[in-house]
Amino acid sequence: MTDLETRAAPSSRAGALRRAAPALLGYAAVRALGLVALAVWSAARDKSAYTLLTARWDALWYTRVAELGYGYEVRLANGDVHSNLAFFPLLPWLERLVTAVSPLSYADGGFLVGLFASLAAAWGIFAVADHVYGRRAGVCAVLLWAVLPVGIVQSMAYSESLFTALAAWALYAVLTGRWPAAGTLALLAGLTRPVGMAVVAAVWVAALASFVRDRRAREPDGARIAPSAPASASAPDSISAPASASADASRVLGMLLAPLGTAGYVLWVGHHTGKGPLGYLDVQAGWRNGFDGGYAFARFVAEKFTSFPSALAGVGLIVGVASVIWLYAVGVRQRQPLPLLVYTGVVTALALCASSYFGSKPRLLVPAFPLLLPLALALARLRTRRSALVLGSVAVASAVYGAFWLNGPGPP
Repeated sequence: MTDLETRAAPSSRAGALRRAAPALLGYAAVRALGLVALAVWSAARDKSAYTLLTARWDALWYTRVAELGYGYEVRLANGDVHSNLAFFPLLPWLERLVTAVSPLSYADGGFLVGLFASLAAAWGIFAVADHVYGRRAGVCAVLLWAVLPVGIVQSMAYSESLFTALAAWALYAVLTGRWPAAGTLALLAGLTRPVGMAVVAAVWVAALASFVRDRRAREPDGARIAPSAPASASAPDSISAPASASADASRVLGMLLAPLGTAGYVLWVGHHTGKGPLGYLDVQAGWRNGFDGGYAFARFVAEKFTSFPSALAGVGLIVGVASVIWLYAVGVRQRQPLPLLVYTGVVTALALCASSYFGSKPRLLVPAFPLLLPLALALARLRTRRSALVLGSVAVASAVYGAFWLNGPGPP
């Protein structure tokens, strides 16, 4: 497949939902299994599974933004300043909205948003994979996303599910030529997480590539040749030129809308802190987070080999990173559509090359769902019983690991 090849879209929303139903039902079953495992494990340790999902780590920061607004910070003994300006506003806005229209708390609102956003993300992942590779691969892609080792994050009051939903549907809009919708969704993704710039990059690169293809398809005098018609049967200027101008305007509108979320929040933070356009980088520096090309992460991995027990973790980290790079390379060889490759490349680079919070890297890769498409294609080629056995086994392992992980060290 190439990025020029498409599949017929369902004729209606109801038809699209029926087509996605197996993927969504399978996704809901996997997430329910994960929540049951978490509840059982947490009860055995005398902990509240709901508190783990809604009131720890980043979830607390989001609810504080929703309740108190921006300006809250924590000064650590080593001089670091953790400011809530590091957290983008869309999830807190939605938490505040839920609280305003219901008796639910901000934490409840975050959990509810995460619940519906995870389903929307699953549907969006299915839509993208189905459009490019067909329905069976779409179902497999959704289930693979559900059974990720850190898939429990998809059920937390975190922003990963919300961002993935917006990103997936933005990419689907790009693939189907809905440029204003793609730009709007990219704008919202940019208000959700800093990695929203990956969606912006995908929209811009795809739009520019589309401009180039259209220009090459036009005659020297500007008339557009119908792709399925010979040159002698091309439409007259009076018909093709307005259509071309309308398509160009649609792409330009999408490109203009796409960066407004990320740019708007970053510039607002700079104004709010009085540190100018780069003020957001100072906020991130207070969390000791930045982009160093992966140097700090490589040093972190190397330090694992100073003793035998930790060396096993080092080997695991190397295997994990190598697997991510290999999956991306396979996607390139399989000629995934350009927007998917751009989006995945930016998400992966930002996750692996950040200079802090190394334990968060698996979580930061959750939105990089196109990495799963090569595996989805491989599963789709298996007999249904065999692929179900593989996915079922991994789902059980993922549920157990998620319960262990959330009751223990993760996610920061």
